[in-house]
Amino acid sequence: MSAQQLSDLIRFARHNSPFYRDLYASLPPHADRLTDLPVVDQQEFWAANTLHDSRVLTGPLSEATVYKTGGTTGSPKFSVYTRDEWRTFVTSFGQGLVDTGLRPGHRVADLFYAGELYASFLFVLDSLAHAPVDNVRLPIGGGAPLETTIPTLRDLAAQVLTGTPTTLCRLAEQVVSSGARLDSVELLLFGGEALFDDQRRLLATAFPRAEARSVGYASVDAGLLGRPVPGADARVHRAFTPYSVVEILDDSTDEPITEPGRPGRVVVTSLFRRLMPIIRYPAGDRAEWTGTGPGHFRILGRAEEGVRVGPVSLYTQDAQDAVTAADTAGRVVGTQLVVRRWDGRDGLVLRLAAAPGDPEHGREELAGAVVAELETVRPLYPDSVRAGFVHPLSVEWARHRDLAVNPRSGKLVRVLDERPTA
Repeated sequence: MSAQQLSDLIRFARHNSPFYRDLYASLPPHADRLTDLPVVDQQEFWAANTLHDSRVLTGPLSEATVYKTGGTTGSPKFSVYTRDEWRTFVTSFGQGLVDTGLRPGHRVADLFYAGELYASFLFVLDSLAHAPVDNVRLPIGGGAPLETTIPTLRDLAAQVLTGTPTTLCRLAEQVVSSGARLDSVELLLFGGEALFDDQRRLLATAFPRAEARSVGYASVDAGLLGRPVPGADARVHRAFTPYSVVEILDDSTDEPITEPGRPGRVVVTSLFRRLMPIIRYPAGDRAEWTGTGPGHFRILGRAEEGVRVGPVSLYTQDAQDAVTAADTAGRVVGTQLVVRRWDGRDGLVLRLAAAPGDPEHGREELAGAVVAELETVRPLYPDSVRAGFVHPLSVEWARHRDLAVNPRSGKLVRVLDERPTA
């Protein structure tokens, strides 16, 4: 299927999807610009997009593949693609792989997760198969035991590893601790999560000849979002024109942002999906235009990835920045926020993963420095401690393999809320 004209897509969705018909009911009949349309409300979208009798779909569910997605709401929902839509999806994404450094003949290990209706393993494998350069695909999967994955990568001389940062870091930790050598690896393509500086250090230790780059920016619910832009900043991408339109909207007004360097939330319109239309759909991320090229934008992180501890709002990026500032020696290779409640008050624990072989000496001082940095950027937290609202910040040391992950996707769970609920 070729990319549709926006006006045709709007008319089609309005005529065939009860959800979009209701959403656009107050609009003029010939509204055909994105700025004429409201932004989709996530909660309403997923409430209408039920597996049976969906009000979002434009036709019966008679020819499609069904995938499970957490969307941006956390609980699994279902996203569908016809065979033509999927072919367009993986072909377009595959074209972007040349910008990651994929070269003819590269042996590529797919370490994303498969099964349970999860899309990433199949999506990356199909995208590699539709890439414009020849490559050798190694469908290992993220759920394979590391004890067998490492020999397979060595025996097949894998040159490219693709997976979530969490999967790649767990592999790297095993490589370092076991003394294994994977000298053929020269490219690490990550997706599904941000890659932080502490993780980069671990990957560089395990794979000193490899460069870490974004595999591309996409999700099973929002579809095509960003094609990698070659350069030093792996967060920079550009829209998959003409298959999708990316907007960055002001957080307060939803007005489109056009100037570089001003953060806002990412909203996407997919021009090739008709069965489950995606029109001005929030991707769940924040970004800013870079001004370095047409349609170039920098991903800034999840829109609402954080937690409230008592009266204090904390974001994972705050904790990550605190670790980066305090850990000048690169001893931390993973960070997780754990919220607990005891004695009638909330408390936040920073779970820090130490690099393989890192000595325990000096950890107490490093933990204190991290806490001090975080309290500097979030002074309401120590103020709330003094007021008796929350427990003091604390640090818990762990190994990277001990950090909690989503059992289905293998992604690191950035925030663990262990408070009891009624």
